[in-house]
Amino acid sequence: MRTAPHIALDSAAPAAIDGRHIRALTFQSVRMEYLRRVLGELSLAADGSRALVVGSGRGLLARGLARLGFETVAADPSPAATALALDADDGLGVTYLTTSAEELALPDDSFDLVYCADTLEITERPDAVLTEAARVLRPGGALAYDTVNRTPVSRLVYLGAFQVLPTTRIMPRGRYAAHRLRRPAELAESLDRAGLSAKDVSAFKPRDVRSLVRATRGRRRGTVTDDQLPELVGMVLEPGSRPVVTYLGYAVRRA
Repeated sequence: MRTAPHIALDSAAPAAIDGRHIRALTFQSVRMEYLRRVLGELSLAADGSRALVVGSGRGLLARGLARLGFETVAADPSPAATALALDADDGLGVTYLTTSAEELALPDDSFDLVYCADTLEITERPDAVLTEAARVLRPGGALAYDTVNRTPVSRLVYLGAFQVLPTTRIMPRGRYAAHRLRRPAELAESLDRAGLSAKDVSAFKPRDVRSLVRATRGRRRGTVTDDQLPELVGMVLEPGSRPVVTYLGYAVRRA
């Protein structure tokens, strides 16, 4: 099956708009908050451990993990994204690779933590992505991820607002498709097939949907900068609640 491409820059939008980077910026705080919780639950110390970010884009999350103390590798299938990540590098020792999530050019049993970012809602082959993540994880290592649920609201947001509506579009048409948005139960089955035991699913969302709309429209108009987006959107975790649009989760590789 064909794999949907990762696109570093939205060629159908103004040159300054990089939808993946916008998403990474707005998700960064909640991703890091969730990862700290996972590390605590697993008693996994960052110092002396290795982490891999799959779908790393400009490397924002990878650098966040490096600041925690992980020896970090950032992998992305887009050479353009890798180049942008190298340009943004701040000397934290992150290794940047261009490689497919479905066929990672990395050795077996070599990471304590793998994070799939901007990947599971894009790929046509989620089982291949998760099998590769499990392969490079050490037994007992953790796979963390965030992705998009398949609900009427998520379709409205990701298939409509983010891809079609002129005032809020930040992604090229076709990046998201309904069949690539997966419910938590479907993803849990894929995790199990890959030899990973699902441990948690946590919903997250903007503090106020209106703030997301205002921030996105402002970014399109050029009145809001990338640096202003995280505070304006204000993503918050909702552990225990049913994910309506986006959710985080993690699983552990079985021995």
